[in-house]
Amino acid sequence: MQKIRSKDGTLIACDRIGAGPPLVLVVGAFNTRETGTPLATFLAPHFTVLQYDRRGRGDSGDTPPYAVDREVEDLEAVVEAAGDRAACLGFSSGAVLALRAARSPRVSKVVLYDLPPTQPSRHATELASLVEAGRRGDAVEYFQRELVRLPEAMIAQSRHAPFRPALEAMAHTLVYDATLLREEERSIAAVRQPTLALVGAASPPVMRDVAESLVRSLPDARYALLEGAGHDLVPATVGPIIDRFLAGVRA
Repeated sequence: MQKIRSKDGTLIACDRIGAGPPLVLVVGAFNTRETGTPLATFLAPHFTVLQYDRRGRGDSGDTPPYAVDREVEDLEAVVEAAGDRAACLGFSSGAVLALRAARSPRVSKVVLYDLPPTQPSRHATELASLVEAGRRGDAVEYFQRELVRLPEAMIAQSRHAPFRPALEAMAHTLVYDATLLREEERSIAAVRQPTLALVGAASPPVMRDVAESLVRSLPDARYALLEGAGHDLVPATVGPIIDRFLAGVRA
């Protein structure tokens, strides 16, 4: 693990694995950098994969107040540490960050997996209120219910899951994700890099609409629906098409 200093001084924890052209992996809500380790290992024979903890998670710092631009600066710092240029792979809300960072010429290509739809600003406000009141468990469930749209039975089941304490420890970062997903934060006008928008066939159907709309808006983008894939980074499912795209091979 190395620590990379962002523009505002926040230290961002980052792991580097593999050999080849650099690829930065940007994960989504409830995730730390370890979420991407299986996929990073799959891609490591052909790429140098950098996986990092977004601010406020894992081993990274967190300098208040939060702003989306600060998270973009974190990603830009990791890209700069990767070398002259790097591709970015964004998963879920991390895909929003990858899109924002793609305004930089340092980003060579962009892969977006399950880019989520925009959300009302009220979600960030409500989550912030719950966290400030110390109701971290309620914040977790609010995010699961209102933004992820999990069934109530699954939300109830997760209350007793062994990973529940880890979710509550990251509850304050759900405010960051909800802020990222506000419509006013979605910026694609300057994206000119080759872009691949992936959607799992078992992911929420709205994500197909988001990906198809995005591809129509960009000058060099393609869309792929992955059969047998859901809203998770399964290397055997998502790895091969990512590998081919980043290597410049058209499927």
